[in-house]
Amino acid sequence: MNIYREIRAEIIECLNLLVAEKKLPEGLSFDRVVAEPPRDEKNGEVATNAAMVLSGQAKLKPRDLAELLKEKLLLLPEVAAAEIAGPGFVNLRLSSFFWNKCLQEILVLGTEFGKSTMGVGIRKNVEFVSANPTGPMHIGHSRGAVFGDALASLLQKAGYEVVREYYINDAGAQVDVLARSAYLRYKQALGFKIEQIPEGLYPGEYLIPVGQELAKIYGNKWIDKPEEEWLEEIRAFSISKMMDLIKSDLAALGVKFDVFSSERNLVESGKIENVIKNLKSKGLVYEGILPPPKGKEIDDYEPHPQTLFKATLFGDDVDRALKKSNGFQTYFASDMAYHLDKFERGFDDLINVWGADHGGYVKRIQAAVNALTAGKAKLDVKLCQMVNLMCNGTPLKMSKRAGNFVTLRDMVDAVGKDVIRFIMLTRKNDAQLDFDVEKVKEQSKDNPVFYVNYAYARAASVKRKAKELFSSWSLDWKSLAQAEFSLLTDEAEQSLIKILSQFPRQVEVAASAHEPHRIAYYLNDVAQSFHALWNKGRDNVQLRFLDTDNEKISYARLALVEATSIVIFAGLDIFGVVPPQEM
Repeated sequence: MNIYREIRAEIIECLNLLVAEKKLPEGLSFDRVVAEPPRDEKNGEVATNAAMVLSGQAKLKPRDLAELLKEKLLLLPEVAAAEIAGPGFVNLRLSSFFWNKCLQEILVLGTEFGKSTMGVGIRKNVEFVSANPTGPMHIGHSRGAVFGDALASLLQKAGYEVVREYYINDAGAQVDVLARSAYLRYKQALGFKIEQIPEGLYPGEYLIPVGQELAKIYGNKWIDKPEEEWLEEIRAFSISKMMDLIKSDLAALGVKFDVFSSERNLVESGKIENVIKNLKSKGLVYEGILPPPKGKEIDDYEPHPQTLFKATLFGDDVDRALKKSNGFQTYFASDMAYHLDKFERGFDDLINVWGADHGGYVKRIQAAVNALTAGKAKLDVKLCQMVNLMCNGTPLKMSKRAGNFVTLRDMVDAVGKDVIRFIMLTRKNDAQLDFDVEKVKEQSKDNPVFYVNYAYARAASVKRKAKELFSSWSLDWKSLAQAEFSLLTDEAEQSLIKILSQFPRQVEVAASAHEPHRIAYYLNDVAQSFHALWNKGRDNVQLRFLDTDNEKISYARLALVEATSIVIFAGLDIFGVVPPQEM
């Protein structure tokens, strides 16, 4: 349960009682009434603005209305204390009865705890990675891959129906370059000497096996033949091999897609031309000349008449070209067709995860989606900053074109997929992120991966010890849910229970904001609270988790340890990370 939603429901019920008692007028709108954490935790656990947002409708002073509401709230078993603050906020302290009920719910639901119905009935399309199919994934791709996959899992936890989608850019000039590069490796496999990879081709050694396979399949068939005879076939073959490589790299990172969409299929189906015709019929296309790009000298700019989309009518800064002066469609035109295709497949809630270098493209594609769907679809674009890859503080350079880049598979082999996934989610997507391959292995509280995993491993060690000391105990979740939680009276125990109870709200808030990093911050708080309780027990024998002289309190504390394990596991599961049983 989201405790704030539950308390809000209780607040609304109290307001309805005041209406029934004629202390408040009928017909009040409660839409703006909220229950949320107060800014300062010293003020309690829940704050509500009910008195302030209803005072105008009720024709009462906010503090007078707050007094009426306070009297009702104090009658609830969930409320231990209520105070009026400022212009009319009502701050609540919740009872031990309430927190014990929360702890019990965690154990009853297990890893289902935190699931929400917030998104039930809503479909979301999350398109991410979509790297050009011209080579293996590099570490720079990993952030968008992890972010997109974790966001999709987070949305599913919140009840949404989610489709993970990869858009294959297989119709641009870059795949022709790929085919020419593969053709060179094909000739090399047949014994032709390659002194140096010509400028403009991909020099990476990952194309050597592709050339060898081409040689096995075609023999000398394409040797000395003009490009127009072999380009299409070798291009299709090379794209297929590169996509196999990309899928394998992503699988090593724990990322799988539901749908792979092809730009070439859009081109060949005529959907791009249909989009242009559709926009023309709505008067949204014209022939014109765009002003020179900002930052360029006039001497460097040659104006050309182009087919333009009236993007400025939908919030963009300038109108955008759909066709170049030579009549060829622009990449933007194919991107418009792709987003319309997603909408026509039943998605009106779209999320794109792009690299930060695409920041200038956001407004135009949002304008396009708005125009093509008559405002029925909404598009949220999440930009991921590049990863600064380092080793002991020294930057590691990578260049995809030069062929000496650090591959994603190299990093998975070096530190493991779980470490990569967790670290990539410890910062907001649009913030810079440093990934130091040595520091992520450190066993210290400064390493968030270790800190959270260590909390889970510590909890697992307590459970193993409990099996040794109390062999007759039933340690399943539902049995532990019947423990005497009223015995958990220490401040550190209560603090941990309150933090664990926050998980459902954290899921909903993070899902609404499309910000999975919030879960990483939350898990760090859980780990910090658990470690603090562990250390307190080490210093004070009376607070140790297991005490053979007091089975009842030991059982209650073990239930709290198990609830901690459940929440950490469920949170890490959103990230696609499996915590260790031992460290």
